[in-house]
Amino acid sequence: MNIWLFDFLWVWLIALPILWCLYQCKKVGVMRIFPHLHFFGTVGKWRNVEWLLKALAVLLMVGALATPVVVDYADPRNRNGIDIVLSLAGSGSMNASGFSAANERSSRFEVVQKIAGDFVMKRLEDNVGVVLFGDFAFIASPVTYEKEIISEMIGYLSHGMAGQNTAIGEGIAMSVRALRDSKAKSKVIILLTDGEHNSGAISPKEAVAMVQKNTIKLYTIGIGKKGEFDNALLAQLARDGGGKFFTASDEKELQGVYDEIDSMERSSIKSEKHTFKEHYYWMPLFGALGIMVMLVWRRRKVMV
Repeated sequence: MNIWLFDFLWVWLIALPILWCLYQCKKVGVMRIFPHLHFFGTVGKWRNVEWLLKALAVLLMVGALATPVVVDYADPRNRNGIDIVLSLAGSGSMNASGFSAANERSSRFEVVQKIAGDFVMKRLEDNVGVVLFGDFAFIASPVTYEKEIISEMIGYLSHGMAGQNTAIGEGIAMSVRALRDSKAKSKVIILLTDGEHNSGAISPKEAVAMVQKNTIKLYTIGIGKKGEFDNALLAQLARDGGGKFFTASDEKELQGVYDEIDSMERSSIKSEKHTFKEHYYWMPLFGALGIMVMLVWRRRKVMV
């Protein structure tokens, strides 16, 4: 979406004195304090082409000082942050309930969907993608800056879509593939699981080697009760991937984990929104200069 913006303070500061001087021209017997009133032509000849050109030149110069800017909020260049892939386990055990104190009937996967979706919407400057893994892994959403689409896509996922088992190696490897075309200086994978690696053709060791080769940081999160997930493996993967290992036994702790990762992985841009701007002050400025050159040339021609 393109939006034209102007510095209206400049417009009023310059336009109001000019309008006041023009108003004074109409008064008979009133002292005129504007030193170059002749620039606007004589009273009664306001329809004269030369007068209109002079007035247009003044307006164009005011417009140039107002600094017209086109702000493009849709341009992908506005997102200069981190490329992140959320790698989520969708095994059969993710259907277990009791993970949320507020709603005991909600499954682990439903709680993860909500928290992950909120996390995506906070990453204003970043590109985000989603991978779901079970017996195998697939890219549910490619890495993109369209946060609303990603959050909506997470809501469409369900446990069991990729099988009932837990292929952690496949989940990491597919996340690396999702970041294959990334040009970001910082690339991150956040892997979440509630089980142990028990499926897939790619081992976690092979997968983390891919992470290292592509200079990607790997965070791992184990959710559920103690002993349900492989602490040692997830901790080792995080160490080898240059990230950190987290555990969460309930919804509140999982929210805290994502909040901590959110604070750790911040973009270099400090503003909430970084927009792409194009300045067009030169257009009215050149227009005014063109009119002035033409008027000077015309006056010299008449004098000759």
